[in-house]
Amino acid sequence: QVQLVESGGGLVQAGGSLRLSCAASGSDFMLNAMGWYRQAPGKQRDLVATITSGGSTNYADSVKGRLTISRDNAKNTVYLRMNSLKPEETADYYCNISLSIQRPLTGPVGYDYWGQGTQVTVSS
Repeated sequence: QVQLVESGGGLVQAGGSLRLSCAASGSDFMLNAMGWYRQAPGKQRDLVATITSGGSTNYADSVKGRLTISRDNAKNTVYLRMNSLKPEETADYYCNISLSIQRPLTGPVGYDYWGQGTQVTVSS
């Protein structure tokens, strides 16, 4: 059983910064890609950034240069550093983790998990 725990959301003024964290706990899994998504009220959930197991990153165009995704494999944690935040970035932020678990009969099996979401509010 794998659990994800997000933290770091909150209220910040426009132009401010926050750092989100998402830690995976459990046993006997191997982390693959990790990412952050966000969902504003009444809107669909959109990709913010992803990072592969090798450290390659991908960002939504709207956040390039301001948001940085990183990971600490020893801590099974993915981070999102957010600078120069804008009011329109107010949303619930969700981490997404892909991992594999070695099963005795089938070998490695892939799973996809979502965090519980953390609210980010950017005031103008």
